[in-house]
Amino acid sequence: MIRRVKQADAEKIERILKKISQFTEKEIGVAMELVNISVNNQTQTDYNTFVFEENGKVLGYHCTGKRPLTDAVYDLYWIIADPESEIKGIGTELVKHAEHFVKEKGARWLLAETSSKESYSKTRNFYLRNSFSIVAEINDFYSAGDNLIVFGKYFK
Repeated sequence: MIRRVKQADAEKIERILKKISQFTEKEIGVAMELVNISVNNQTQTDYNTFVFEENGKVLGYHCTGKRPLTDAVYDLYWIIADPESEIKGIGTELVKHAEHFVKEKGARWLLAETSSKESYSKTRNFYLRNSFSIVAEINDFYSAGDNLIVFGKYFK
């Protein structure tokens, strides 16, 4: 089941994030900042956070939001599945949910940004498997040798 995030989910999400070895403490901090905005201000619409829950256990989440100054472009800020979960396809279910959610809002694009580091190769392959394409790359963005890769999916 995929549902909106609740206050009680924040700690569970943070535990999942800490299981993912390529995330730094800074990255986890940014992810949790968005989760906390979502759970502490239910009326805000900048960050729309949903969790994948099975038998009362949070196994993943996604966070999307409309890109400022655009009429119909959305960012997929975070999409995470618990690496220890025995349930396969959580990420795919979450991305389908994110796509459905933004399409209901009239989205034209859904964008996702990631790193070119080797440790993010599974992430890049995930987007490609889910019919995203590379729409931009900026060399040396995060640091020297670590490019920003922007994946996008266009909805007609």
